[in-house]
Amino acid sequence: MDAIVNTANPRPLIGDGVDTAIHMAAGPELLEARKKIGDIARGKSAITPAFHLPAKYVIHTVGPIWQDGEHGEESTLRSCYDSALALAAEYGCESVAFPLISAGNYGFPKALALQTAISAISAFLMKNEDILVHLVVFDKKAYALSEKLFADVKSYIDENLVEEITGGIRGSRLLFQSNRLREESRYDLLDADECCSASVSCPDFDLTEKKDLSLKDLIDRPEEGFSEALLRMIGEKGMKNSEVYKKANMDKKHFSKILKETYQPGKNAVMALAIALELNLDEARDFLGRAGYALTRSSKTDIIVQYFIETGNYNMFELEGVLYEFTGKTLMNY
Repeated sequence: MDAIVNTANPRPLIGDGVDTAIHMAAGPELLEARKKIGDIARGKSAITPAFHLPAKYVIHTVGPIWQDGEHGEESTLRSCYDSALALAAEYGCESVAFPLISAGNYGFPKALALQTAISAISAFLMKNEDILVHLVVFDKKAYALSEKLFADVKSYIDENLVEEITGGIRGSRLLFQSNRLREESRYDLLDADECCSASVSCPDFDLTEKKDLSLKDLIDRPEEGFSEALLRMIGEKGMKNSEVYKKANMDKKHFSKILKETYQPGKNAVMALAIALELNLDEARDFLGRAGYALTRSSKTDIIVQYFIETGNYNMFELEGVLYEFTGKTLMNY
């Protein structure tokens, strides 16, 4: 990283936890530089060289001590992130790493600490897309954004997950899906409740409509491709390209590739874009279909994404936290 953030003591002294570890790694010069700064008020930040650390700078910020939530703790914590990020930008940093400020010895509730961090970092990145920000947490408990949210998601998964059995999927059937002719046929496992007999229209593939069409009919039939649909939806939502890929937690270069008609995006990337565009469930299914995918009930990831869409929760970072809790993975690795 160009800079790392230290949860500093308000006085020019070495504190506990992260502060101790950083000073040990940086060497005694860091404390001498810290003494020149003097006291730092809670919610404020200051910057020094990183000395023996593999970074250019250490940004020292002083977090709030949790009392009862009625003494401005949340706004002070937000100020820590805002002031530290402002210094990183001022000093031309292209990358910065934060610990989860105040969530250790200062007793700030981890869920609220994480929500505050995500809110501040997200707002900053909407205006500063060229800086890479890492948020480093000590343990998995820090991902527990909301006990009620996790309980609701667990219940939703239990109700919707199709159990895998030898030789197939219980409650499901194989259905050939083709929203457009592709070089390779794609098969998706769709729920039997959604896809009925061949005489009934299915939400993803209308067998009645297509059964008499020849191969030439399918080839000649004009249909909007994925990249075209993406650009159209961005316009319809009144959004900018930069707003979409930032909300999807996607880098600019990858998004530019997706806009090319010849590029085949991965399913995770398409789901992330559906969240960023705040599509409803029907729109999301159509959107995925244009890239050759479908939401299935044999995948916990798909079910969780569907839950967030159905409940109108388009917070990508909450989604990633829930995915990590239930699957050990996130959508970030496109």
